[in-house]
Amino acid sequence: MMLSNPMFYQGLLIVFEVFTITLVASLPLGLLIALARLSRLAPLRWLAQVYITVLRGTPLLLQMTFIYFGLPAVGLVFDRMPAVYIAFVLNYAAYFAEIYRGGLESIPKGQFEAARTLGFSTATTYRRIILPQVVKRVLPPISNEVITLVKDTSLVYALGVNDILRVTQIEMNKTASLMPLLYSAGAYLILVIALTYILQRLEKRLAYYA
Repeated sequence: MMLSNPMFYQGLLIVFEVFTITLVASLPLGLLIALARLSRLAPLRWLAQVYITVLRGTPLLLQMTFIYFGLPAVGLVFDRMPAVYIAFVLNYAAYFAEIYRGGLESIPKGQFEAARTLGFSTATTYRRIILPQVVKRVLPPISNEVITLVKDTSLVYALGVNDILRVTQIEMNKTASLMPLLYSAGAYLILVIALTYILQRLEKRLAYYA
């Protein structure tokens, strides 16, 4: 039975690992890229724009395949899981960067000028005035990306990683039954429902910045 198979829980752990590492690394990286995109330095803006365009304009599966199978041709060799982490972090950072950029550009310029008049440094202005408002504004689109990330973790199957989907396929071949597929669908659904609840609660707690 699927639920008594230890490989199922090992596959679930892979989902958690890819999800957690991607989120922890791509959120701050996305912010840095967004700031580069809004920089006064033209080369920095251009590089950030190219990065965002390429990473958002090509499929994540293609990026994983390129890192794992393509980069060895130029001497860069990665094991399966590092290749997965790199592809996921770089891809999601591009999406988060555009979300952050939209949030930053939605803040009235007068707030920056007022903070400068009051003698606040740039770092203090962002930390105490701008970022709290940006977080409130970008949380809904980021929440959508977080939910998508949970489902995108299934793409690691393409590199032969023993995630839930691969374990499900093995179990289906052994039992000639669709039940393992239903168990996996249930696992993803529970994760999405739990995350949706947490993110909705977080949005309510930040409502005072509206």
